[in-house]
Parts: sequence; structure tokens; C-alpha cells
Amino acid sequence: MSISVEVSLLSGKTATVQAGLDETVETLAQRAQIALGVGKGRLLDSSGVVLDGSAVTKKARVQNGDSLTLQVNRVQVQFAAYSFAAILGDGSVVTWGAGVGRDSNARQGRPKNVQQIQARSGAFAAILDDGSVMTWGDADFGGDSSAVQGQLRNVQQIQANGGAFAAVLADGSVVTWGHAGSGGDSSAVQGQLKNVLQIQASGRAFAAILDDGSVVTWGLADFGGDSSAAQGQLKNVQQIQASARAFAAILVSGAVVTWGDAGFGGDSSAVQAQLKNVQQIQASSAAFAAILADGSVVTWGLAYSGGDSRAVQGQLKNVLQIQASSRAFAAILDDGSVVAWGDAGYGGDSSASQGELKHVQQIQASEGAFAAILGDGSVVTWGHAVFGGDSSAVQRQLKNVQQVQACSDAFAAILGDGSVVTWGVADTGGDSSAVQGQLKNVQQIQATGGAFAAVLADGSVVTWGDALRGGDSSVVLAQLTVRICDFGWSAEVQAERALLTTCGTPHYWPPEIFEGECQVTPKRNYNGDHRSCWRPWAFK
Repeated sequence: MSISVEVSLLSGKTATVQAGLDETVETLAQRAQIALGVGKGRLLDSSGVVLDGSAVTKKARVQNGDSLTLQVNRVQVQFAAYSFAAILGDGSVVTWGAGVGRDSNARQGRPKNVQQIQARSGAFAAILDDGSVMTWGDADFGGDSSAVQGQLRNVQQIQANGGAFAAVLADGSVVTWGHAGSGGDSSAVQGQLKNVLQIQASGRAFAAILDDGSVVTWGLADFGGDSSAAQGQLKNVQQIQASARAFAAILVSGAVVTWGDAGFGGDSSAVQAQLKNVQQIQASSAAFAAILADGSVVTWGLAYSGGDSRAVQGQLKNVLQIQASSRAFAAILDDGSVVAWGDAGYGGDSSASQGELKHVQQIQASEGAFAAILGDGSVVTWGHAVFGGDSSAVQRQLKNVQQVQACSDAFAAILGDGSVVTWGVADTGGDSSAVQGQLKNVQQIQATGGAFAAVLADGSVVTWGDALRGGDSSVVLAQLTVRICDFGWSAEVQAERALLTTCGTPHYWPPEIFEGECQVTPKRNYNGDHRSCWRPWAFK
């Protein structure tokens, strides 16, 4: 016995969908998605309660004539070093890429009702809508949270460093897991971790700001995990920034306190007297740059990573914002011009492009190059060509650019019409020609170290770049693609009679047509899974 229900989107678009009482709610949702032309979503009853996708419609108390809502959330993509994870519209998660972070099914079952994901190195941690956490990936990097699973309740936020995770609970306490030395073991400071507001991470340590403005740190000492030398100064802290191995805290007074590896910016004593009325701090891998209230800039840390700005200090006036590559900084001034400093091979020298750097709106950075979007939507690049510092091959295409994303050595720009232009090292995302026809109506782009993932307006995801770093999503393509089909027929379908002509866009056979053996000539049995029948040549 089958029933008919009315399924609506929040936009008001409605479709009537049929389902058998012994079919699952997920099957009903899939039919609604196709009928409404949208990506994955969750079905809600008339009271707004989410229906269990695994339950059959009868047990879910779905009745003939019911009005349901299909809730389709925007697809979100998160990345680890070599893998991507996408939260689909129905709250499920799909992962792909090389390395240990790619398998979200191995440990605790496939994540559902996911709200957000945090990732670093080879592991992922997902916060579910009930406040619990699900993890997967390399256990040594935080992919196994089983030892603390019972404590992970009412989680509000998660931070990650290169080897561990730290979760802030609703009561302000903190739960950690992963590599013990990197901060996965917080037992030494657990009694202090109360009323935590936020956590910042360096490469192998954590720093938590408490509601009284004090700071608690843990993890490897030479990565900033030991703040004892600066503890007396860490009062009324507003925000913390981190380089690879050091921290810098801005106090309410506008002063700055630093700790960690001195070579990575952990020692600011040489410029301490200048660090007054600090508004914001940016970090490269081994240096810091602070913008003061008067628009001037103070820097410290490794000189070749941007810690020494003396060569351009006279130009650093009325600075609005600063962007960083791994070894250089680029500052946007209030007149739209740009000042760069640091390692010239990593974008620290913009002199060759200085005449073009006018009316700059925003800057993006790869490991060793910068890309600036101008007021007219064009793009200016500088830095090492190996890192995407040379965009001359695509310069004519870079018009009406809305945003730019970067991996380690390539860039991807989204244009006003939703298309994408890429440049940089071809193998790591600088060449998108293989998927160019699919890159339409792109809404956002994320990147690992060597690949890109673009989210389209319909919720589909398109990837390119190094296959070993997430550039090949073919293994999960069926889950990342939105299928919008209509099935028209050129003749009446009759049992035991072959239908030799069809129409419809496209000419794919939906699974609802068949029961058991396919009734077309020549006879072929369908032997694919429940998704593959939507693809061409599914019948073999």
C-alpha cells in the first residue's frame, strides 16, 4: 500500500510524493529531493520534528495526505591536510581524499545530523545537533575520541592543532584527546579549565581564554604550551593569535603579551614599548604583525618571515588589514594601496606589481604568493610563480572576481557569473580544465594543501587538483551530485511489453520503473546499488 504526501521547501515550492508504508523515510526524502530539484535534506513533520530517515514511513507515523517540510541546509566543506569532509543538506557527512582522515565510517558509523566539523592533519571531529562529538581518522592525531566519549556532551566549539583536539562544553569546561604531548592530555591543567570562552592553537599547543580574562595553556612547551613565564601579565586578555610555535595575546589595555618559541615570535621584548593600543594581530609561520590604533604596524619574530619591517616602515601608515603567506606579509592601506615585506620569494616584494595595486579590496595568500582583488573585480598577483604568483596566462579571464581561494601553490577565483578561473601549479589545482564544464554557479571554494572543492548553488560539489590530497572525489561522486530528472514517456508503459522509445531529460531509467528483472529488450538485469541506477550505463 502506498500513500501520497505533500512536501514543501521553506521557499514555498511544493511537490506531491508517493511512498510505500514499508519504505524508509530516507527513500521518501530522496523522491522529494528529485521532485523539488534540490540537494539532500531532512524531512520534518507538521510540528517541525525531524523524521528518522532509517525508520519506515508507517513507524514514523507518516500518513496519507500529510504535509511535510524538506529542510535543505547549505553544503559546508571542511578540510584536513589531505582530505575533505562535506556536510550535506541533510546533515550527513561525506569524506574523500588520501590519508587517514578520509574514512568517516570506520569507527562509529556514518555521522548524521552534523552541525559543524573541525579538522587538522589526519583527523576530523564533528559536532552533532545533540551536542555530542564523532571523530574519525588517524588516532594519533585525534581520530579516536573513545577514551573521552562519555564526557563529550553539550559541546559548543572545537579547536584543533597539529596533533590533538580540544572541545569547549556548555558549562565552560574542556575535554581533550589526541596526541598527549600536543595537548591531547590536559590533565595537568584540568582544574584550571573552567568558564572557558575560547581556545586558540599553535602547531602543537593550546591556549584558552577564561571569562575572567586569564589564560591557561597546555601542550608542547616550545610550541607555547608553557606560559608560566608570562602568566603574571596574562590578565584581561581579549584575543589570542598564534604562529606555528608561539602565541600573542592582546590585552584590554591594548598591550601585547607573547610566549612560546622566541624564534617564532614568542619573544616581543625588542618591540614591547611600541606595542600599545594594538587593535589586531596577524601571523605568518614564524612572525607576527600588529596593527595599532593609529594605523601603524609593529612586527617581531623571524626577520625573513616578516618579523622585520624596517625597510617599509615609513609606508606602513593607515593600515586597514594584513594578510600573510608562510614567510611574508601584505598590508592594505586606507587608500587601497598595498605594502609587502618579508621573504621576497614568498611574496614579500610587490615592487613589480606596485603600479597595479590600487583600489585593493581584499588579499588572499598561498604558501608563497598573494592575489589581490581590485575594486573593478580584476586581480593582481605577486610572489613566486611556483606558488601562483604569476597569473598572466589567465589575466584576461580574471574579471568581475568575487572571491579568491588558495591552496599551497595555486589559486581559484569565483567570478560574478559563478564560473571559476584557476592558476598556479597545474597538478595541485592550478589547472581546472578537466572539470571546467561543471564549474557553474559556484558559491564557495575550499582547499587542502593541494586540491580544491567547489560547492555549487544546487549543493553539488566539484573537485580538482592532486588526487592524493582530495582532488579526486569520484569514489563519493554519487553522494556529492544533485540529480534533477524528469521522466517523460513516448508511449504507454505496459507490463510484459518492451518500450522501445522514450523521452525525458535525461534518458535515464529510474529505479521505480523496475521490479526485479528489467522489462526491456534485450533483457538485462540491474545489478548496481541504490545510487548507481541514476547514472548512465547502470544496466549491465
